[in-house]
Amino acid sequence: MTDLYSRRNFLWTAGAAAGAVMLKGCAINPPSPADLSPKAQALSLNPSQIPETTTVKLGYIAIVESAPLIIAQEKGFFARHGMTNVQVSKQASWGAARDNIEIGSDGGGIDGGQWQMPMPHLISEGLITKGNRKIPMVTLAQLCTHGNGIAISNKHIGKGFGLDLAKSGAADYIRDLKKAGTPFKAAYTFPRVNQDFWIRYWLSAGGVNPDQDLDLLAVPASQTVANMRTGTMDGFSTGDPWPYRIVRDKIGFLAVLNAQVWKDHPEEYFAMREDWMRKHPRATKAVLKAIMEAQQWCDDPKNRDEMVRILAQRKYFNVPTTFLRAPYDGKYAMGDQFQEISDSSIATKYWKDSTGSVSYPYKSHDLWFLTESVRWGFLPQAFLGEADRVINNVNGEQFWKEAAQELGVASADIPKNSSRGVEKFFDGAEFDPTKPKAYLDSLRIKNIKA
Repeated sequence: MTDLYSRRNFLWTAGAAAGAVMLKGCAINPPSPADLSPKAQALSLNPSQIPETTTVKLGYIAIVESAPLIIAQEKGFFARHGMTNVQVSKQASWGAARDNIEIGSDGGGIDGGQWQMPMPHLISEGLITKGNRKIPMVTLAQLCTHGNGIAISNKHIGKGFGLDLAKSGAADYIRDLKKAGTPFKAAYTFPRVNQDFWIRYWLSAGGVNPDQDLDLLAVPASQTVANMRTGTMDGFSTGDPWPYRIVRDKIGFLAVLNAQVWKDHPEEYFAMREDWMRKHPRATKAVLKAIMEAQQWCDDPKNRDEMVRILAQRKYFNVPTTFLRAPYDGKYAMGDQFQEISDSSIATKYWKDSTGSVSYPYKSHDLWFLTESVRWGFLPQAFLGEADRVINNVNGEQFWKEAAQELGVASADIPKNSSRGVEKFFDGAEFDPTKPKAYLDSLRIKNIKA
């Protein structure tokens, strides 16, 4: 573990330690790519720090977590850091993204991009790849927090679906459907990762066993609206704009936002193949800095309308701007009474939230995702003994720190600790990253396997 980290650190610092853009600080409105020729863009870099390649292919899924990648492209952040030939490629599904990272851009796939957690860890360990082939990856930044919700079909209006399923009676209703032979069917976008965990946590906190009391399955985010409309699905755990669109299309309602379940929770991440990073350390740093600048741009309120117009385009999300704008202000119609709420603290954040840094890839969050994997039997209990090794192999916090320093990010905004500390959930549960087993022991519903 130490040798691998030291080798990565050497490759990063020796190959790209001087890779700072000459213009310090994070310019919020850089010239667009059309305004700068590749030659002019190169002149803005120290000649000794020009990326080894200007080409990289990054994958994304059309949900709000992908905004920093799209904005870095559209607003010229990639080009400003010398990456003048970045392809931001929409993926048909998370399964397709997984397949494309396996083959890499040389084989027609991708070099990195947006990932649900802990996909980079599972891919690195060969746990979800073809033939269990290990594809080492590195997580370089968290892309955002919040932006996810659980939508329920209108046919369940009046059944008590809300934050606390036990108190409202919805838990009994779900179990009764199972007993009647018509189980509640709910979906997430890829098994054993973020959106699967979100719905499982919510259900189990309300006394519903997600492995016994209903049917859970994976459905691509782009198909969520169609499946709800046809009545083949009762609930969905997915990212904006899809939950919001289900409400706007009057085919369902928002039972809960994950921001209500776990305030300021970690969402999806930017990660790259390690072999690409090893070959292109300066280009990797350029890509990371561009994404970090894009995150700051996304969080600036004066850019919100422009961001929504960019994301809504046909080539990206392909939705009306109205499906995106309100959620960015924390405005939702909640529950089956469609109660209007407005709370900016539950809106999607890309750079800072109430805890501090959003972008920083805390190791403690990696550990929560792996601990939940053990909780639901996706990984054996013995894997907890391997968690530190896996996290240290995949987590790229040191790379983030170096990039932030070169961008001129204030030292106060660069976390000093690998842990964000104890995390608290709506049901009173707490995750202390120094005591993951105690967290597991405290949970009533789980499916731990030896």
